[in-house]
Amino acid sequence: MARVRYIGGEPVTVPELGDREVQPDQVVDVPDARFDGYVCQPQTWESVQEPQDKPEPARATKTKGRDV
Repeated sequence: MARVRYIGGEPVTVPELGDREVQPDQVVDVPDARFDGYVCQPQTWESVQEPQDKPEPARATKTKGRDV
């Protein structure tokens, strides 16, 4: 999860966060995949913690001469 701070002047209800009311200067957790959707609004949200890089899943390897 990433974290953003709401920097607006009045409380807002955020439907994406389950209709949660967010207060000015409050830090909230947002899904990593949605982080850019918040920080692209610099008049309303600021980054606190960017999404963590996740390691790529291991790839299956084929064994010659055997069906895996």
